[in-house]
Amino acid sequence: MNKGQGMVEYAFIVALVVIVVILGITLFGESLQALYQEILNHI
Repeated sequence: MNKGQGMVEYAFIVALVVIVVILGITLFGESLQALYQEILNHI
């Protein structure tokens, strides 16, 4: 039972991280793309 509970907690943490990453990309995607393009223009 402990092993199954650990796997559920691990899956929950992974899902939470994925959601945070998707939200971050959604919210900051355009500004990050602009920053990346600016860096490429200077190279």
